[in-house]
Parts: sequence; C-alpha cells; structure tokens
Amino acid sequence: MESYALLLGSTLSAGTVLAIAALGLLVNEKAGIVNLGAEGMMLCAAIAGFATVVHTGSFVLGLVAGMAAGALLAALFGWLVIWFNTNQYATGLALSLFGVGFSAFAGISYVQAKLPDTPKFSWPVLGDLPVVGPALFRHHPLVYLTMVLVVLLVWFLYRTRAGLVLRSVGESPQSAHALGYPVRRIRLLAVMAGGALCGLAGAYVSTVYTPLWVEGMVAGRGWIALALTTFATWRPARVLLGAYLFGGVTMLQFHLQASGVQLASQLLSMLPYVATIVVLVLISRNPTWIRVNMPAALGKPFYPGS
Repeated sequence: MESYALLLGSTLSAGTVLAIAALGLLVNEKAGIVNLGAEGMMLCAAIAGFATVVHTGSFVLGLVAGMAAGALLAALFGWLVIWFNTNQYATGLALSLFGVGFSAFAGISYVQAKLPDTPKFSWPVLGDLPVVGPALFRHHPLVYLTMVLVVLLVWFLYRTRAGLVLRSVGESPQSAHALGYPVRRIRLLAVMAGGALCGLAGAYVSTVYTPLWVEGMVAGRGWIALALTTFATWRPARVLLGAYLFGGVTMLQFHLQASGVQLASQLLSMLPYVATIVVLVLISRNPTWIRVNMPAALGKPFYPGS
C-alpha cells in the first residue's frame, strides 16, 4: 500500500513539471503562436534558477530567475516571429537547440555545486495521515499552485474579456486587428507569459524536483509538454489530467524496478516517450476533432497591412 502511495505522490510531482510547461505553451497557442523552443527555454531556466539558489540560498529567487530567463528567451522568439515573420517552427527549433547548448556551457561550473537543504512542506494534520498524507499532502506548494493556476486559466480564457480577446487573436487576427486590438503586442505578451511558465517548470526541475544541475536534465519534458497541448485539445483542465497521466508513466518505471520487474532499464526509460507517440498517433486518427478544437490561426503569420 505504501508503495502505491509513493507512486501517487511522485506522479503529482512529476506531472507538475509537465503541467506548468504545457499550460504556458497552451497560452502561446491560444494566441496563434507555436513555440517549439520549450526544451531550450526550460534548460536555460533550469541553470538560471539553480545558479541563483547556489549564490543566494533562496529557492523563491531561483524560481523567479527561471521565470525571467524563460520570459526573456520567449521575448526574443516573439520578436523574431511576430515582427519579422520568421518561420515559427524553424525559429522554435533554433531556440531549443540554442538553449541546449547554452545551458550546457553556462552550467559547466555548477555540475558539482550543492544546494541548501530543500525545505520540507506538509499540510497541518492532513500531512500526518497514514498513506494519504505522504501521497497528497506533503508536496511543494507549487504542486498545489499549479492546480489553482488551471482554475484561474480556465476562468481567464472563458470568463473574461481579456481571455476572449486572446482567443480571438488566435482564431482570426485579421478580425481582431480590424476591431482595433493590437494583435502583435497581445501575441508578444502571450508568448512571454508562456515562456515564463516554461521557465518556472525548468527552474522547478533543477531546484526542487531534482535539486542538482546535470547537462540536459530536462530530458525531453519540453517536447512532451508540447505534445500535451494537442493531447488536451487546448483545454487547461485536460492539460492537467494529461500531465498527471504522463507523470505517472514516467514514475512507473521506477515503481516497476523497485518491485523487481525483470526488464531492461533502457526499455523502462522509453515508457513516457512511447506513450507520447502512441497518444499522438491515436489523436491524429481523427483530424476533424483536432481541427474543431485547434485555434484557427495557429502557426500562421499575421501581416497588419493585409
């Protein structure tokens, strides 16, 4: 029973990383921008957050530094694709490659660095409950704030005027422009907000989830988060559920190893990526369903003079 409680608890932690990044990418795509640079942004944010905690001892400042790094890289990406109309897919891939290389270079001197002891969190009374306490009520506050973020994002997108404007920019930027909305600025703000969330996810990985720095430690989570937006058909609540699903698959490999399952570790490590491919294949079998839910102007450049 305790092993299953441990699996559930680790699933929540692993899913939080994917959920935060995927929610950021969802905001991007709701505005009509595809950013394939999530992996690179998360890695740069991971080293920025880790280095900040090493030098300041503050985990909060580390998370803020990660958000700032993600927002800065996203602003550069947005400037190129929104104002210069560079290809969104090629620019995103370039950003991802840049992030992988730059984080490896910047992190050379931090490979052996140690962080202060991570603070332990527990809900009063609830955290002391047997089995349920360790599984649900002893996580970092960001795990619970991510759930709150999903609710706030649903409210923002579907219950506020600003959310309606953001979605209209992703559906028909020409119509939004004709109504007097600054489409380019709205898209840039959406891209930076999404980058900040990707940065938060990256900093969470290096300072809380696995408090150390290793080159390439994001390990494909940026790509899985990108797939999650399609898996969730651009719905925040489904993003959270999908993140926990993929987080559970990721943690399942360790649970199976601890249970004595005789499978090669390499095969078990493949599980989350195989699951991603399988899900995308299943979803692609119904292109009409994707087309109905996908923002109509996703990935398409906008020319104000047209």
